[in-house]
Amino acid sequence: MYPPKIRVIDLNRLKYSTALYIQQKLFTKVQQESATNSGPNYLIFVEHDPVYTIGIRSKQYSDKEFQEKLRQLGADFSLTNRGGLITFHGHGQLVAYPIVNLKNFPITKNSVKKFVCQLESTIMDVCSEFGIKAARLDGYPGVWVDSERKIAALGIHCSRYVTMHGVAINSNVNLGWFDHIVPCGIEDKSVTSISNELNKNISIDQVKPLFLKHFCDKLECQIEKH
Repeated sequence: MYPPKIRVIDLNRLKYSTALYIQQKLFTKVQQESATNSGPNYLIFVEHDPVYTIGIRSKQYSDKEFQEKLRQLGADFSLTNRGGLITFHGHGQLVAYPIVNLKNFPITKNSVKKFVCQLESTIMDVCSEFGIKAARLDGYPGVWVDSERKIAALGIHCSRYVTMHGVAINSNVNLGWFDHIVPCGIEDKSVTSISNELNKNISIDQVKPLFLKHFCDKLECQIEKH
């Protein structure tokens, strides 16, 4: 039934491996109910404890010694099945995981590319709410400020039109964590945050309702009331 409904789950602050387990359980549930196109769709919000994650295309950081160096910084390390290369998740970064059946969202026309485009547009609208002009950058994943500074990372996995993983928006994260890697494998760019751009503290609690509003607008969906 149109408009599609989405269930919002706020996990607050949680270890990456635990959140991934929850993601995978919901992903399987949505896939199992995808035949009817009437099952639930989910949007998970979470703030991860410090962790470096790498996607399926990344080989550069598979070295065990390098992984141990990252762990000595006080961060976990995790392999994932999302797209993209290495990135960091941690306190002060809003992570949103849409676990949705694209068949339920006519606006995406069952297209992963169109879905990613809507996620990027959602982030750009959130940044605009704070007076930050953010945009796509051809050839580079994520959302950028001045074509130089990445303010949000994006990487998803899709199987049988069901998605998992998602986006990470830097609100007031400590940008020093990114100094130990080449974020997303991009050598000549830097990382920024909403707080860094505005030179004042912006928490994820300020960003979260704005993301939800624009996500629902872009995907033309409604929040399912429990």
